[in-house]
Amino acid sequence: MNQASNAALLTFAIYTVAVLLLAILSNRVAQGKEFIGEYFLGSRGFGVWAFALTFAATNASGGTFMGFPALIYTHGWSLALWIAGYMALPLLSMGLIGKRLNQVARRTNAVTIPEVLGGRFSSPTVNLVATLLLVLFMFFYLLAQFKAGGKILSTLLSDEPMFQAAALTVSGYTDQIPWINRASGDYLLCLFVFAVSVIVYVVYGGFRAVVWTDVMQGLVMFGGVILLLIFSLHQVGGLDRATRELAKMTPPEKVTAVLHCQHRDDTDWLIPKGAWILDQGQAFRVSDTVVFAANRQQTEQVRLLRITTPSEIERISQDTLILDQQAALRQAVRVEVVETTPYVYGADQEGVYITATGPSASNPLGFLALGTAISFFIFWPFGATAQPANMVRLMAFRNSRTLRYSIVTVTVYYAVIYFSLIVIFCCGRILLPGMEIDPDRTMPDLAARVTSNAGVPWVAGLLVAAPFAAVMSSVDSFLLLVSSSIVRDIYQRRLSPQASERTLKRLSHLVTVIVGVLAVVLVVNPPTYLQDLIVFATAGLAACFLIPVTLSLYWPRMNGAGAIAGMLGGTGMHLVLTGWGYWEHQEFQ
Repeated sequence: MNQASNAALLTFAIYTVAVLLLAILSNRVAQGKEFIGEYFLGSRGFGVWAFALTFAATNASGGTFMGFPALIYTHGWSLALWIAGYMALPLLSMGLIGKRLNQVARRTNAVTIPEVLGGRFSSPTVNLVATLLLVLFMFFYLLAQFKAGGKILSTLLSDEPMFQAAALTVSGYTDQIPWINRASGDYLLCLFVFAVSVIVYVVYGGFRAVVWTDVMQGLVMFGGVILLLIFSLHQVGGLDRATRELAKMTPPEKVTAVLHCQHRDDTDWLIPKGAWILDQGQAFRVSDTVVFAANRQQTEQVRLLRITTPSEIERISQDTLILDQQAALRQAVRVEVVETTPYVYGADQEGVYITATGPSASNPLGFLALGTAISFFIFWPFGATAQPANMVRLMAFRNSRTLRYSIVTVTVYYAVIYFSLIVIFCCGRILLPGMEIDPDRTMPDLAARVTSNAGVPWVAGLLVAAPFAAVMSSVDSFLLLVSSSIVRDIYQRRLSPQASERTLKRLSHLVTVIVGVLAVVLVVNPPTYLQDLIVFATAGLAACFLIPVTLSLYWPRMNGAGAIAGMLGGTGMHLVLTGWGYWEHQEFQ
């Protein structure tokens, strides 16, 4: 067992113990308090640091540390335009509706956003419609976070022999189960462990445990990003050199190929996913595990990634880790390319990673045209303002002073986090080639690489803790939000108004578990880019809740019928545009 795997296990063990201890402590604090208000809102008594960091950590989710880095790595500096609006999120999200929402929620004794809307218009129908739409879109958000948690843990523990043996055992049991057999054993095992860890402490500790763990995780995220920034800039030779290197790079190509090899053994031979094949001056990376059947000299058609930049190929051919892996293969493999799929944005063009790529035959708009960048500058702040997970936190701060100081704190926090991530993963484009085969693993793999290059592999566990903390802080919030909507707005409000606290407590725990299990089952085969789920859910919630909630807080003439029309109209438009984009491009746009 090496230092990195020891650190990985130690990091995960410390995190698990810490969040469980916080859950136990918060459960004790909650003793003797009214269950619903305490379990779902922490009795509305959080100060500056607790409120600011839980707000920041909830937004800095798996998309921040998994989906966003994957897009930076794939497209380069232009992602700064994509995320720039996020810096203004606290000013709009907290400043626009924070104080008013907190006042209305206290006055109506509401603990959920649908309950705020229903109480404002004295309409159970408004409450029900809001609840159903919230559960729909928040569930997609949950899927993204569970995928991120499984990916992070599988990277964190990948070099641990005990974990590898356990993953093989899981694969043996799931190979015959439809749907589940399409996922790898390591991902399934990590997904299960992650889900159990989060569900247990959410069920036991409630909102107070979620907030306290968010504070811890927010600090870990900040420290992890700063460390990774220092390592990355040092190893790439500074920001100026990184930009010059990016300017010379051309995008890789996806190819379908047949592999040839003098393999005469009477056993199957596996080339693992991610392995490099150096053939006739070209560098290929295996996209999926390749099997050379016993006594066969060639494979069926397989998917590879071909590097196209000469300097990058030279760097790969001199990489000691890749050379060691090549020696372990022990056999010369020849690649016969059958079909090539060029990069969709700026194939064979230098400078793709430092500019927003212009129009091409395959994509008339290019990647992130200026108009699209402007729309994202508007989308992120307004979209985040409409997120129920944020709104719930705005219902839980102590007073106006807490809100004012928290706006400044979160603004600075986001500015440091997001600008640093852009720099880190532009450097990662150079330090870690070929991650297009599994882009959502870029963050944990880069952490492992830079710490190994620095001679301190044990630090990898600490760096990977940052995205792990981000995912946990989002999953716990979303789980609690969905369960509160079902228990409070559907069961207690419509089905059993006289339900006892004991019944509500048991049902809250049961719903949280069921929602978590269902999310795990559906995310066994997630989309390639985690950010697709993030954007779909964010846009859906924004279209559904932003205008109805804002108008209900500030416009006296707003009524229940208008709120329902706004929610359904926004949702319908979002679904139509999403479907239209998929129809046109055969992918989510």
